[in-house]
Amino acid sequence: MAGRRSSVAWVARDFLAFLRDNRKWWLLPVIVALGLLALLLVLGTTPIAPFIYTLF
Repeated sequence: MAGRRSSVAWVARDFLAFLRDNRKWWLLPVIVALGLLALLLVLGTTPIAPFIYTLF
């Protein structure tokens, strides 16, 4: 296992290669927005949640 790239880094690199090869750059903002929404949902279940809710 040592020396192997993490699966997240591999998926991100593969996705960026797909965007570059197929000229689908419009997908990048969609994926970033979905990622931020997922991060917000995950952080909403932690003790940090009251601080996040004050931002909105």
